[in-house]
Amino acid sequence: MSAEHTSSGSLILGRVRWKRLAVILVPAGVIAFGLIGLTAQGAIASNISVSGQQFLVTSTQLKGTGFEQFGGQVSSSSGGTQPVVVSGIGSATLSNLCQSVSVGPVTMRLTAGGDGTPVSADNLVVDASQLNGSTATFHNISIGQDAGTLTEVPGTEGASGGFGEQADSITINNLVQHTWMTTAGTFTLPDLSVGFGGTCP
Repeated sequence: MSAEHTSSGSLILGRVRWKRLAVILVPAGVIAFGLIGLTAQGAIASNISVSGQQFLVTSTQLKGTGFEQFGGQVSSSSGGTQPVVVSGIGSATLSNLCQSVSVGPVTMRLTAGGDGTPVSADNLVVDASQLNGSTATFHNISIGQDAGTLTEVPGTEGASGGFGEQADSITINNLVQHTWMTTAGTFTLPDLSVGFGGTCP
């Protein structure tokens, strides 16, 4: 925000220099979205507090090998907790990935994997409040397994005695996911673009 003076010397406040704001927010956005490139098994602690704000993730197709899913919860910086569906995938690809989140009065959007080369991730773990898709296909699925005995994604399992499921592989078409946090061992984003305006399809 800039400050100016009138001819009488009075101070005027309130003008926002949008180009300067963008210069500040874009790197911050890259860092925020870059958290998905930190490992779920070390670089980010399992009890990390989430921001308290969900972000939208869409992809025309997610394909993965080694799939687990179980219930959990995340803690927010305000001290509250949110129930989540925890999905772990050993190795995943996402075509036409889009992530969007509100930053004050504007929407920040990240896109990648839209030019024939999908986004790829290893040891992907997603804490989401909702997950939708037009179709989902699982191979060799086990539903109702003790969440503490899941083995498809080493180092990722739920509470002992909790409800869980796992499968050798998964394909979800037209994925729409409302997410609190995403972590991965590696996350490769070809054709990466980060900017303001618009939301994910």
